[in-house]
Amino acid sequence: MKVYYVYILECSDGSYYTGITSNLSNRYIQHQTGFYKSCYTYNKRPLEMVFFADFTEVEMAIAFEKQVKKWSRAKKKALIEGKMEELIVLAKKKFKT
Repeated sequence: MKVYYVYILECSDGSYYTGITSNLSNRYIQHQTGFYKSCYTYNKRPLEMVFFADFTEVEMAIAFEKQVKKWSRAKKKALIEGKMEELIVLAKKKFKT
């Protein structure tokens, strides 16, 4: 059974990058070494893996990645810190865009 990972990296500038992969360790190495020069993280190294979740269905992984990418920084931080109760509160809060 193939496993897919949705992951969040914290960049050296404090921003978050959310991605999806089927090989988490290899993809992390690619980010750290700047394998793809056009990638968001290329000029934001070093990076730290701060969160990942695994999925057995690629469709669910893709849906979760898309959802997290739309989240505010506060919601991503709550997810990273495992503060699920804060996610519920933050989901109801309106943020300025």
